Amino acid sequence: MRINYFVAGGFVVLIFFVIIFVTAILPATTFKPKPSAAAIVYTEQELRGRNIYRREGCFYCHSMFTRYQDREYGEMVTAGDYVNETPHILGTARTGPDLSNIGNNRYATDWHRAHHSYPRKVKPGSIMPNYSFLSKQDMDDLVAFLQTLGRQRNQPEWVTAPQELRDEFDAVKSHVDVNSSAAANAGRGIYMQNCAGCHGVTGRGNGPVSITMIKKPANFTRPFYKNYGDAMWYYRVKEGVAGTRMPRWGQTLGKEQMLYLVAFLKTLPKDSQAAGEEITSFQQLDDPVALSKNYNLIKQLGEQSPYGTGRPE
Repeated sequence: MRINYFVAGGFVVLIFFVIIFVTAILPATTFKPKPSAAAIVYTEQELRGRNIYRREGCFYCHSMFTRYQDREYGEMVTAGDYVNETPHILGTARTGPDLSNIGNNRYATDWHRAHHSYPRKVKPGSIMPNYSFLSKQDMDDLVAFLQTLGRQRNQPEWVTAPQELRDEFDAVKSHVDVNSSAAANAGRGIYMQNCAGCHGVTGRGNGPVSITMIKKPANFTRPFYKNYGDAMWYYRVKEGVAGTRMPRWGQTLGKEQMLYLVAFLKTLPKDSQAAGEEITSFQQLDDPVALSKNYNLIKQLGEQSPYGTGRPE
């Protein structure tokens, strides 16, 4: 009987090591992807910034790989993108946004500095920790690393509807004339019933439910939406917006109903571009009036950041 216990115990140990071998050791020794065009070769400064990113645990809240639902955010990542990432810092949770394409001057260098020094003043409601304790050198290195993310990837100037959604729209658009006043009238009722609570009656993103949201609903009167084509409106209505409370209306509305809604959304008035007052000093971050008038925070902050002396021990 004792021998049987030894056999059973040995079998369990064997299974354990087989699992380790198959899931960890074998892939590590046999899977050797070739570097892709998006693989990053770091400079010394960027590598220091990568180490700071890892040291501060940024990957606990931010991922660095695009998923299927992120397809509008840039090219899907491949294994070859990460051949130089050892140890990897891809992260898995998304308490904060994905950073795989945050670089390539998507945001100005000084914007990144201000964001890390004053997270909630640059992005109200942010739960990101304050990193003003970093020394100037550490902050510069960290920002240099962030600017590498997505540097090698092709990113479209404008987000466009995925091809399969454009094909679907082309197949159903003959059912409803989205340029007709009759369709817009029908869409008005659908909008009031399903959308006005968040986006407001006039589409300004100021519906009664919006006060409960940290990330505010879209303001459809912004000039940005003048660039939306019919297929793009259809895509947004059907699939929603990842990372927001905008639902996927394709799960509850029929295709013709979504077309009626597109027809109405196209009729919403568009405001002229609001000219913000440029913020030129960190002191202005304490001025709520200056902040409220500026949509592109922190353009030229130079060397005015009150950097710390380094990470407190």
